[in-house]
Amino acid sequence: MAMEAPAAPHSRAETELTVTSPDQMRELGRRLAKLLRAGDLVMLNGELGAGKTTLTRGLGEGLGVRGAVTSPTFVIARVHPSLGEGPPLVHVDAYRLGGGLDEMEDLDLDVSLSDSVIVVEWGEGKVEELTDDRLDIVIHRAVGDTTDEVRHVTVTGLGERWAAADLGVLSA
Repeated sequence: MAMEAPAAPHSRAETELTVTSPDQMRELGRRLAKLLRAGDLVMLNGELGAGKTTLTRGLGEGLGVRGAVTSPTFVIARVHPSLGEGPPLVHVDAYRLGGGLDEMEDLDLDVSLSDSVIVVEWGEGKVEELTDDRLDIVIHRAVGDTTDEVRHVTVTGLGERWAAADLGVLSA
């Protein structure tokens, strides 16, 4: 079930969703992939185990990229080339990066941004300066409750790119 807040003129679109299983989180990623194009930045935030990598796995499936999408925690960034005509997926885990954009610049994400879809887990406070247009996705789960599969997902599109986007299609 999705509830959409009205979009501010030329700046923001938002929707909230409830996801009740890892399969639904992957399906959300597949639906989100249909909205994405080269040059898009997606920031994923949420507690450990919230489902950020599961969502990204669905994104990779929806974008039709090569390679299994797994957490890039130890390699920091992983590139998944497209198997078709779509853009590659650059999957970044910024959890271990503490210095903000300076450390992120070492990854040359600004070079990849124009021709890739870039997904950054734990990107808050680290990648916002890459572009004015981005999707911020926050996944909330009951902290400490490892048996509850329910996640509350807030998807916020920022900037001109997302101002008129119908994020409500994500709840289909």
